[in-house]
Amino acid sequence: MQAVKMYTTAVCPYCIRAKQILKSKGVEQIEEIRVDTDPDIRIKMMELTGQRTVPQIFIGETHVGGHDDLVALDGRGGLMPLLQGA
Repeated sequence: MQAVKMYTTAVCPYCIRAKQILKSKGVEQIEEIRVDTDPDIRIKMMELTGQRTVPQIFIGETHVGGHDDLVALDGRGGLMPLLQGA
């Protein structure tokens, strides 16, 4: 299973839902990087992704995007192969 990293904030319903989706697919550990506690981390996230909203999800080295992108990836059958490193 690929490593999963998520830029998040303390109170973000889309972050919570994205975590639920990933856990339902067998992801046991998600590295959460809180952007609400350190403005420099948000700046780094924006430089990496070109986005300012959370969540921003990485599976392995692949930037998936946000919650809606995760749902779309799963809907077209791409989430499990990505998680499995295929």
